[in-house]
Amino acid sequence: MAPVLIGLVAVFFLGMGLLGLAAPRRLIQPFGIKLDSATARTEVRAVYGGFGVAIAVLLGFAAFDVGGIQRGAAIAVAVALAGMAFGRLVARFAERPERFYPSWLYFWVELVMAALLVVSVL
Repeated sequence: MAPVLIGLVAVFFLGMGLLGLAAPRRLIQPFGIKLDSATARTEVRAVYGGFGVAIAVLLGFAAFDVGGIQRGAAIAVAVALAGMAFGRLVARFAERPERFYPSWLYFWVELVMAALLVVSVL
């Protein structure tokens, strides 16, 4: 069961990463962020694109427990996802996002993916 759960999260990160690399404006558009410079697009390509693909690769190795990394990699990515969700929770009290999408949708996506990763290695 662990390979399937970890693989699902890996596919999400791969999709986000590839979209971030290929179309940074499209990835960020739901958040109302304008990417008006090459520097801004480079940042999205790096943080959402490159990081997303790297996490997908890591989780791919973890799904098959290559080198015995499954538990550590799954927990590390789960903690990162929980941290992202925590940041959205802080935003709830600091600025109150106006609508469910995209902020609250991704809050729940991050929490569910973190839980899947933790459950996969218990």
